Amino acid sequence: MGLGNSLFQARKKCGLSQEKVAEKLGVSRQTISKWETSETIPDIRQAKRLAVLYHLSLDALIEFDMDLEEVQQAIQRTSAAMEEKIDWTKAWGKKYPILLSYRQEVDTAPYAAGLDALLQDLKRTYGYSELDAFLVLKDILAAVWKERKRQV
Repeated sequence: MGLGNSLFQARKKCGLSQEKVAEKLGVSRQTISKWETSETIPDIRQAKRLAVLYHLSLDALIEFDMDLEEVQQAIQRTSAAMEEKIDWTKAWGKKYPILLSYRQEVDTAPYAAGLDALLQDLKRTYGYSELDAFLVLKDILAAVWKERKRQV
């Protein structure tokens, strides 16, 4: 997504019109339109003012991704009952087919035992609940994955 679209999406998310933004920044509505259509770009001072107005960091404004925002909001709105109905393995298996086939190839028992030991250690050492221990372990695995991807 380009900067113009990011500016547009951030403004819409805040419920502001181009006129209102222009008024707050002391520029014309046409200037806001040109920024949002990527005809021109705001200078760094105006970009910072936009970030403040839209309640975003400058980095977040530049990288604003409405799809990501929508996914995060959908996750927050999902009830526990709905989560129980979703077959996450099947859903992610469409993108990552290994999730649908590895059980026929891999003896999962030793891996499950090792993970269970890590979960029990997290619960014992830090007093985490079962769910919190799972979430922490998942986050540790995600961090390891990101680091490995970065090294490649």
